[in-house]
Amino acid sequence: MVNVTEKRETIRFARGHARIKIRKDVLDVIIAGEIKKGDVLSAAKIAGILAAKKTGELIPLCHPLNITHLDVSFKILENPSAIEIEATAELVGRTGVEMEVLTAVSVAALTIYDMCKSMDREMKIDEIYLIEKFGGESGHFIKK
Repeated sequence: MVNVTEKRETIRFARGHARIKIRKDVLDVIIAGEIKKGDVLSAAKIAGILAAKKTGELIPLCHPLNITHLDVSFKILENPSAIEIEATAELVGRTGVEMEVLTAVSVAALTIYDMCKSMDREMKIDEIYLIEKFGGESGHFIKK
């Protein structure tokens, strides 16, 4: 792990994105709440939050963090048929929360895939990226 002992604590924030492309008929079933395994978006939200909290255990050399705020949200896209996932996290600390939001959106997308795979095995998870981060010495980053 990188030694962050000498870094000063600052407010750290990050926002990440992922997208899962899914057939329109399956998306309609998700929206109607009729997937056999249950409420897809609620399960994906909880999975994303839990995953973010465990990022330090999942990613080698990643610091475990005391996240003070974390949210996972979804946007339904009709054309092309997809679900966009966004996670935001915040804390006061010596290192950023970029890996946590990227882990959150990734696991949320995987949860959607798992819950819907019996209906659509051709779902595609893509566009996993950091949207924004601030705090610390590297300053404010916004994806262009």
